[in-house]
Amino acid sequence: MLDRFKVPESEQVHVHEAALRETVTAIFEKVNLTPEDAAIGADVLVTTDLRGVDTHGVSNMLRSYVQSYQKGDYNPRPNWRIVREAPGIANIDGDGGLGIILGPKAMRIAIDKAKNVGVGIVTMYNSRHLGAVGHHAMLAAQEGMVGMCMTATQPGVVPTFGAEARFGTNPVAIAAPANKQPAVLFDAATCSIANNKVQLARRMQSPLLPGWITDPEGNPIMTETPPPDRGEYHLLPLGATRELGSHKGYGLGLMVEVLCTMLSGTLPFGLEKESGYKHYFAAYDIAAFTDVDAFKDNMDQMLGWLLETKPAAGHERVLYPGILEYEEEKERRAHGIPLHTEVIEWFGKITHEMGLPGLQTLA
Repeated sequence: MLDRFKVPESEQVHVHEAALRETVTAIFEKVNLTPEDAAIGADVLVTTDLRGVDTHGVSNMLRSYVQSYQKGDYNPRPNWRIVREAPGIANIDGDGGLGIILGPKAMRIAIDKAKNVGVGIVTMYNSRHLGAVGHHAMLAAQEGMVGMCMTATQPGVVPTFGAEARFGTNPVAIAAPANKQPAVLFDAATCSIANNKVQLARRMQSPLLPGWITDPEGNPIMTETPPPDRGEYHLLPLGATRELGSHKGYGLGLMVEVLCTMLSGTLPFGLEKESGYKHYFAAYDIAAFTDVDAFKDNMDQMLGWLLETKPAAGHERVLYPGILEYEEEKERRAHGIPLHTEVIEWFGKITHEMGLPGLQTLA
């Protein structure tokens, strides 16, 4: 997480993960989720916050989910079902259920299939927001597998040379375990900046950097700019402009649609809103390809080699995807999760409205 998106120390209120899980679970139950599903949703959000991915954790997403349940946009008790299945694959109709709750179930199916045939791939349509795709990919890594997850969402990103949004942020995540080193977790949108970060920047009153967004007519904004209101901008593909490689981000976003949307037998959200968000979950059983211990030892050697890279002037060290989140999780487990004062105020209001005990904070 870039420093500009972190909660300023003066605005931080720390909360222990156990207290946050308890309150989030209770809030989910109040919007008619089963206790089991409420606990799954809380686990995804709190774990995401623990890893420092505040854009997709409790701070940014819980209130949106609650509002969607209260408006009837999300199905709190979906009758999700497998509509097509083979030994290594499944396609699921999510029945309007929230992705952060259905996602772990879908990845579990993929993992079980991978144990049987080496690779398990599950697609899902008619679902809602999936949260941090990296969370679901990590579920496979924790089982000694390589995990992959993608999601195709509602339009917000313009194609290269375009003035209208066509695809969502369409993130991709791949996770792989090591032995001594923290697991690799690559988790990135296929646009220059995720829309949730624009929301965070607005809360932090932090300017957006050049090449992140366009004006309403699709013209890339190549100077720092205050975060605009919703509807007054589009997101740019990864690369920002054709000269900087936006065609690559645009192409990656399109490939996410192919694997999530087309393999689900549906059309992109912009053409077929009723089919909801589409997701892709894959688990690769390392043991089917090579010796697991050898794989993890090789990962250790490669990752250690990367960490030993001489840093360029002005930089302390070279990193790899996932290590900062690993370090942040240790810090937040020990000292609490920092939430913005505005988020704490929201918790006070929603727990009061629902007749729940208030969220306990650390002194």
